[in-house]
Amino acid sequence: MEQAASRSGKKVASVAPAPQHLFGAVPLSTQSEEARRLLELAVDNYENAIYRDSAVLAPRAAEKDPQSALAYAMLSFASRRIMPDTVALAKAKSLLPHATPDEQLLVRWMTSIQDRDLLPAISSMNDLLKHYPRDKHVLYMTAEWLYLQQDDDRARSMMEAALQIDPKFPAALNRLGYVYIGSGTPDPAKAIASLKRYAEVEPASPNPQDSLGEVSRMAGDDSASLEHYTAALKIDPKYLPSQEGLGGTRTLMGDFSNARKEYDRAIQLSDNPLDELDAKCQQALIFFWESRADEGRKALAAVAEEAAGKKEPNAQFEIAIAQAMLAADSRDELTRLSALSVFLEKPLAGMNEADRDISRAIVLRERARIASLAGLTGDASEAVAQLKDLTISSRDLVVENAYESARGYLLFHQGELSGAADKLAADPHSPLALQQLASIQEKLGNAAAAQSTRTLLKYQRGPTVEWFLVTHQDPGTSH
Repeated sequence: MEQAASRSGKKVASVAPAPQHLFGAVPLSTQSEEARRLLELAVDNYENAIYRDSAVLAPRAAEKDPQSALAYAMLSFASRRIMPDTVALAKAKSLLPHATPDEQLLVRWMTSIQDRDLLPAISSMNDLLKHYPRDKHVLYMTAEWLYLQQDDDRARSMMEAALQIDPKFPAALNRLGYVYIGSGTPDPAKAIASLKRYAEVEPASPNPQDSLGEVSRMAGDDSASLEHYTAALKIDPKYLPSQEGLGGTRTLMGDFSNARKEYDRAIQLSDNPLDELDAKCQQALIFFWESRADEGRKALAAVAEEAAGKKEPNAQFEIAIAQAMLAADSRDELTRLSALSVFLEKPLAGMNEADRDISRAIVLRERARIASLAGLTGDASEAVAQLKDLTISSRDLVVENAYESARGYLLFHQGELSGAADKLAADPHSPLALQQLASIQEKLGNAAAAQSTRTLLKYQRGPTVEWFLVTHQDPGTSH
């Protein structure tokens, strides 16, 4: 053996860091174990609907490896659920050549969704699924996107496949709870069972209890809803979704005084303008549930002014569409809808393009509905034509469903009942479309189909403007 002194001048070959794989599967370009670990935590938080924590962890991964395209893609992907991050999105695309081939597929899928460039998004998604048909994370994240695109059957199938791989996979247990009650043939018992398994797997997280609170409310079990929301807040007293959830459930129960107090607490918990304005908007809607519409319109106007001052486009849209749909008459509503279309005409800082397309579609669908009910066939036809163009340019399934139901409203008021039913059935997540569909099916003498539609409608229950209108007006009247 040589003495150490005689080797001191020799160069020692460095050992290359081991290659990193996301969850042991997708090869990553980064050689930083810490960057990989933080990325996995960011994905895990995203899957469990903890979007803010995901958006905090992703940039920490980028700090560990500034050349990681996936770190920036994950940051922009999570941020799109709260506040779009266009800088992170651009950085992810610029770093794409540094990524491994399969990592590029994942990054391209995430960025193409945000660019509303759906052909490369779908192509990348399909390639990922071919390469990793038994990776629960690939299955879940693509299934969640399909769920948001209202492709419920495929989403359900893929989530159930992920659950077969890991029967204790929290993300799939959670999302399936919503799929089982809100699509196809609703099965509230199966939905609750899935969420209870989720709570058993994640007992320290408030989100399972929050999901149980929401799905119990959809199923009409308000006492269970309050119980689960309260349990979530015991786990995390600052868990805003559950605090707002208490306000929503109490509103539906007719416990308006306590509903206002719950929303007051939610406003205090809010740490950003969007959450604060959302709670204030929900609180303003209580006036309508109390049959105090004039006071409700004044309250919404005040919140709208605040949202405009804070330049929060997502809140501005939500408040403005509520103001339009709850207007005193169809003429006022159509005027407001027209102004809202102008607001959404160009890109808005703080609102991603996919959300802007969906918002525009909602406005045009409502314009077609109200114009048809008011006998303004020309105005309704124009809204349908604009929706058709938007469907072609966006390639978004949610937009397409809105286009189909808008056509359904127009066909109904032109006396084409069978065609109207076919088109309205394409928009199963709109309570108003389902209400109109059931009414048409009854007129056509199809009692079984009408009953099925009313069952689907029953489980859309929530403290929303559409649900208020469904429960407070006849489907054949505009206001």
